[in-house]
Amino acid sequence: MNQRTTSRSIRIKGYDFEGPYTHTANLRNAAGVYVVLDYRSDEKWWVIDVGESEDVRARIESHDRKSCWERHRQGTLGVAVLYTSGWTAEQRRQLESQIRIEYTPPCGDR
Repeated sequence: MNQRTTSRSIRIKGYDFEGPYTHTANLRNAAGVYVVLDYRSDEKWWVIDVGESEDVRARIESHDRKSCWERHRQGTLGVAVLYTSGWTAEQRRQLESQIRIEYTPPCGDR
């Protein structure tokens, strides 16, 4: 992820996620649920991974599944984030699970 995008949002599971961002400098060091997306030639974003973290930027920058993202991408990788100030880790995990069930991304636990 080495390109910048303009600020926008994408709706996932009824929530407005910030991004997708193609550069980690656009991410905050804050708690949230993140969705790794692939922008393909059909001009749509495809979910390839989802997770949650107390520090989204640090997690994305050092993620252990980056090689999976690269294997499954067909276009440009981006990250959309729902920052969740005031949410518990359990609430973030619940949303992560709901997104994973709906979109069945190829990377991560199912």
